[in-house]
Amino acid sequence: MGGLLTARTATSPAVTGGAAVVRSLAAHGVTQAFGIPGTHNLEIYRHLTAHGIAHLAPRHEQGAGYAADAYARLTGRPGVVITTTGPALLNVAAAVGQAHSDSVPLLVISPGMPLRHPRLQNGLLHEMRSQTEALRQVTAFSHRVSTVEEIGTAVARAFALFGGGRPRPVHIEIPLDLLEAAEPAGPVRLAPALGAAVPEPVALERAAALLRGATHPALILGGGSREAAEACLALAEELDAPVVTSANGKGVVAETHPLSLGVSLHSPAVRKWLSDRDAVLAVGTELAESDLWSAPPPLTGLIRADIDPDQMYSGPAAEVALVGDAVATAGALLTAVRTPAGTEKRRAGAAKEVASVRAARDAETSTRDARWLPYLRVLREVLADDAVLTSDSAQCCYYGALPHLPLGPEGRYLHPTGFGTLGYALPAAIGALSACPDRQVVALSGDGGFQFTSQELATAAQAGLPLPVIVFDNGGYGEIRDGMAARGDTPHAVDLAPLDLPALARAHGGHGAHAADPEEFRAALTTALTTSGPTLITVPEETLR
Repeated sequence: MGGLLTARTATSPAVTGGAAVVRSLAAHGVTQAFGIPGTHNLEIYRHLTAHGIAHLAPRHEQGAGYAADAYARLTGRPGVVITTTGPALLNVAAAVGQAHSDSVPLLVISPGMPLRHPRLQNGLLHEMRSQTEALRQVTAFSHRVSTVEEIGTAVARAFALFGGGRPRPVHIEIPLDLLEAAEPAGPVRLAPALGAAVPEPVALERAAALLRGATHPALILGGGSREAAEACLALAEELDAPVVTSANGKGVVAETHPLSLGVSLHSPAVRKWLSDRDAVLAVGTELAESDLWSAPPPLTGLIRADIDPDQMYSGPAAEVALVGDAVATAGALLTAVRTPAGTEKRRAGAAKEVASVRAARDAETSTRDARWLPYLRVLREVLADDAVLTSDSAQCCYYGALPHLPLGPEGRYLHPTGFGTLGYALPAAIGALSACPDRQVVALSGDGGFQFTSQELATAAQAGLPLPVIVFDNGGYGEIRDGMAARGDTPHAVDLAPLDLPALARAHGGHGAHAADPEEFRAALTTALTTSGPTLITVPEETLR
C-alpha cells in the first residue's frame, strides 16, 4: 500500500481542492456555472476562467439555482451552481428541491467545515451542524469528500447519475481546508458512458399486445418522454390514440395536432375520458397529484414506461411495467404495434373525439380563464415557434398558459411543477438566455411570485439580452385569496400594497410598460423582444374581469 501511494505521489502533481473540482467539471464538458463568490469558495472561482467555464452571478443563490435549472432543462447538460458555506447553501435549497421534483440534473458545489472541525460548534463563520444532512433531503445524494483526490470521484459519480437513470440534483461538499490544500489528485476520473436501458422483452410484448388490441387507447406523456417525442407522436398516429400531457410534458407532441389534448390532466372532463379508455400508455410521468389536481382516475390497461423503477411502486399500479429509457422503449413499442404493409389500418376517428373533449375541458373553466385568453393569443401570434417561456406558480400560468398557450416540440415551456416554488420565472429566463442566447425567451408570472426574486432584474439588465417579463398583477396572492374565500374565511395577509413594477424594472437598469388591453400588450411585447435588457410589462387583472 505504501509503495503504491509513493508511486502515485511521484507521478501525480499536487493541486488544490479548488483546482481539482474545476478540472473535473471541465473534463465532463461543463462550460457554464452560476453562483455568487463568497469568503470560503474563492479557490474555486480562481480556476474557472483558465478551464473555459463561463460564470453568471445572480443577486441571490436561489436565483442561481433556478437559472441553472432552466439551463439544464434546455441543454440537457447538468446545471452547475457554486455557493459558499452555510446561508448561501441554504438559500439555494428551494431551487434544489424544485429540481428534484422535476427530475432536473443540477450539481451544487459548496465548501464545508474543515475536516477536523469539532462536533460541538465553535462559531466558525457560516457554521452549521451538517450541510450534507440538510441537502440530502432534496438531492439524490450529498457527498462530502475527505481528500483532494476524492473530489474527482465525487464529480464522476454525479455525472454517472446524470447520464443514466432518472436525473436528480447532487450536492458535493469540499471541506474548507481541502479547497486550499495542495495534494496529489490522481488522474481525472470520468463518468462512464451508459447505454440506453431497454425494458424486458416479455413486458414489451405484453404492452404491445395490449395496445394492438385496444379500441380506445390513449397516451399520457410526461417530462421523461421529451427525448422520445418523435417516436411518441408516431405511436399516437399509428394507434389513433389521443395524447394528454403533464405540465413538464407540454409540447412533446404539438398541441395543435388533431390528436393532442395538451396539458389537461387536471380537467374533470379529461379524467373522465381517460377512465373510459381500454389501454393507456404513460411515458415518463409520475401521474402525480400536482398534475392531476386530485387522485388519479381509474385507468384500465395502464402501461407505465419509466427509467425509474420506483415509479412502478408509486402512484397508479401498472398492468404492464416497462422500466427503460424512453427513446428505446417508445421505439420498440412502435416497431411492435406498427401495422404491416398491405394491412388495413385502424379507422382514424379519434381526432373528432379529441375536439369534443377539448371543448368540454374549456367549457369547465371558460368564465375563469377568459381573462387571460386574449393576451395568450397575442403571445402565440408574436413569438417564434421555438420561443422559450418560463413560468411561475401563478394563476395566469397554471390556469392560463399551461392549457391554453399551444406549443410544439421546437418550443419550450419551463414550469415549476410538483414542489411548486414561487419566484422561478425570472431567474429561469436568465438561465434560458444563457443556454440559448439566440432564441426568444419570455418570463411569465404573477405579481406575488415575481416579487420573490425581483432583484434578478438587475442580473438581466447586466446581461443585456432582450427579456420580456410579463406580470399579471392581481394585487397579491390570488390563489390563496380565492382559497380563503372558498372556505368561507375572510381573506387576510394576501393583499399586497400597489407597486409600480415597471418603475422597479427601470430602477434596476431595465425598462417597463403597462398594458391595459391586448393591443397595448402586443406593442409592448414586440418592442421588448428587440430591446436590450429586461422589459417588465404589467397587465393589471382588474382590466381583465
